Amino acid sequence: MANSRSSWQIKRVRNEMLVALKLIYPAALQADALLRSLLCLFPTLEWDQVKRDLAYLCEKGYLQRVVADTETDDRLTPWRLRWFRLTPAGVELADHCIKDPALDQ
Repeated sequence: MANSRSSWQIKRVRNEMLVALKLIYPAALQADALLRSLLCLFPTLEWDQVKRDLAYLCEKGYLQRVVADTETDDRLTPWRLRWFRLTPAGVELADHCIKDPALDQ
């Protein structure tokens, strides 16, 4: 259940998202592929949690949504099919060059 996650778990998942995307920077990764890679570390992770964390990291400016050329209307693209990449601030956070109290463990 999404509400039962502790702040420590939320921070850990978000940090692992940053690490996974840093491995392929500057390329983007589809949200569904990111979820599947995170399931290795967090077998009980649910899609709604990932969607919420992706939205949060985008709003903080650490992730950027990449709209594929094949998308006719980016607002109608299902979340699992959306592409995301790190921003320069996201790379700095993943490299521990900057700190964010909301993501520090």
